[in-house]
Amino acid sequence: MNTTEKTGTTPTGGARLMDGTAEAARLRGEVRSGVAAYAERHGSTPGLAVVLVGEDPASGVYVRTKMRQAAEVGIRSIEHRLPADTTQDALLALLDTLNARTDVHGILVQLPLPSHIATDAVLERVRPEKDVDGFHPVNAGLLAIGKPALVPCTPAGSMRLIRAVEPNLRGARAVVVGRSTIVGRPMAQLLLMADCTVTIAHSGTRDLPALCREADVLVAAIGRPHFVKGDWIKPGAIVVDVGINRIAGDGGKPRLVGDVDTDAAMSVAGAITPVPGGVGPMTVAMLLANALRCAELLAGGK
Repeated sequence: MNTTEKTGTTPTGGARLMDGTAEAARLRGEVRSGVAAYAERHGSTPGLAVVLVGEDPASGVYVRTKMRQAAEVGIRSIEHRLPADTTQDALLALLDTLNARTDVHGILVQLPLPSHIATDAVLERVRPEKDVDGFHPVNAGLLAIGKPALVPCTPAGSMRLIRAVEPNLRGARAVVVGRSTIVGRPMAQLLLMADCTVTIAHSGTRDLPALCREADVLVAAIGRPHFVKGDWIKPGAIVVDVGINRIAGDGGKPRLVGDVDTDAAMSVAGAITPVPGGVGPMTVAMLLANALRCAELLAGGK
């Protein structure tokens, strides 16, 4: 794979920015068309239940964004806001009700949950066919063996951005820095299914910079600001920065940065996702795509 040639970079640097905002808009357009076709076939629109427990400000913003974008593509949102002291049993009972409702095709439980609620127990209670986040063990297992599954939104969105730069990944060397079940592990599975040779690394990996320099595709998902340095990157590589970290900016005002030192990486990489405006918009758009997919699965689609 000649990444530098595909991304149109020059030997003197200037990486192509992978515009997640524009790609997410294209994906939402596809979902909007799919929702309209679904409604024409079935006489109803997909329904997405969104469950938020507690008053976490960031979670509230995320939920509002997801519901607004769902409405824009024609997906009905059913919101359930629960107090922070909601018991685990009460939350599981609500999920049982949503699982049984025929007008609810997808279920999203906004994370993080309050500390007294076991996240795994909650995620496992959602029906796999309604699991818009792709976190259920059934979906994780299907992905692991290369079968069709509902895929976690951030890795799925990252993969779409990578494919927009390089459609043919066969034989590429891919390194994923981060091993979470939400991003790192499913990301590695998607790259493996694309015929990459994949290594999952983490903060404890020996000689991590040297390993990263071997990567034609480098995905950083470790949650540490500017952790990946510019001299860790192979010239012409595709770099996907999943990190969203808040640090003090000019005048102490918080600003968002990724896990990659973007300024330094720009002169080396062939293509790179900005933060913000890279992977973030794709995550929400992929959630909408998964909601439509859930509706199609429940209607007997494949």
